[in-house]
Amino acid sequence: MTISLADRLIGLDHPPLVIAEMSGNHNQSLDRALAIVDAAAASGAHALKLQTYTADTITLNVRGGSFQVNDAESLWSGKNLHDLYKQAYTPWEWHEPIMQRARDHDMLCFSSPFDESAVDFLEDLDVPAYKIASFENNHLPLIEKAAATRKPLIISTGMASLGELEQAVTTARDAGCSDLILLKCTSTYPATPANTNIRTIPHLRKLFNCEVGLSDHTMGVGAAIAAVALGASVIEKHFTLSRADGGVDSAFSLEPHELKSLVTESSQAWMSLGEVKYGPTEAEMRSLVFRRSIYVAENIKAGEAFTAHNLRIVRPGYGSPPSMYNLLIGKIAKKPFSKGEPLALESLI
Repeated sequence: MTISLADRLIGLDHPPLVIAEMSGNHNQSLDRALAIVDAAAASGAHALKLQTYTADTITLNVRGGSFQVNDAESLWSGKNLHDLYKQAYTPWEWHEPIMQRARDHDMLCFSSPFDESAVDFLEDLDVPAYKIASFENNHLPLIEKAAATRKPLIISTGMASLGELEQAVTTARDAGCSDLILLKCTSTYPATPANTNIRTIPHLRKLFNCEVGLSDHTMGVGAAIAAVALGASVIEKHFTLSRADGGVDSAFSLEPHELKSLVTESSQAWMSLGEVKYGPTEAEMRSLVFRRSIYVAENIKAGEAFTAHNLRIVRPGYGSPPSMYNLLIGKIAKKPFSKGEPLALESLI
């Protein structure tokens, strides 16, 4: 199967699409946001992804209790949810200049809507696709709204049970989505490689008959490259100019040189998959002469027997194949042979 996202083809027969996610790494500066777009393009990313919400569309302005991040291991421990999202959100009036900057670089740009009003807003900007975040993959009305646009829909699978994924996929397809991509995702920040379970990727493809990729929150690019080997056709990573600059997502985001490495190595990994093939490739044909073959190791007179002393299996490969060696030992030479001469099959007749 192949999906067309604008003019970019996505599928196993095409190099993986690499998405740089800006998230809140703009640190509430439009100039920094535009610089992130420039850096993502310079690093070779194929697409840039935003997040479209406000603090009020994603949570309630309530203090304490369940609206406080109480996980001591979280990057955002102690934060009030409304305050956190107010800090992290991308102002809606920034979307158009950011998307235009991406278009100037011939880079796709789309977003994750976090409620139905965000879909309406993004439709006015004519985005080429929608991404449903892991924490929203149980928000079936949102999935239905985005799918009804009939644009490609990407859904992250983080935390979702198989039953929940089936609900999400069924909702999307019933609402009109024909181009669906599921992203294996582990919704911890950062995620560990041991908790990433990318063997799920081919299983998802088989179960839901759709394109599958990885939304990767691990540090570095190892998990993403391995995912390509397992059939990931999309790789999404958070991106920042520098982790040292801080920001809500900076701790698990790639820097420009790392994103460049991801783009290069994911393409190389995809190319290396090739096909099931045995025997020499066309490029290997020139190397065949350097394989082992049977050579005369000492001068041999006519009527003398071939022995382990006067025959050797060595490089290069102009002599008889090594599979003939045991058959030749003990046989009588019908003509003289000189040391260093390849024992060609025709010389034995």
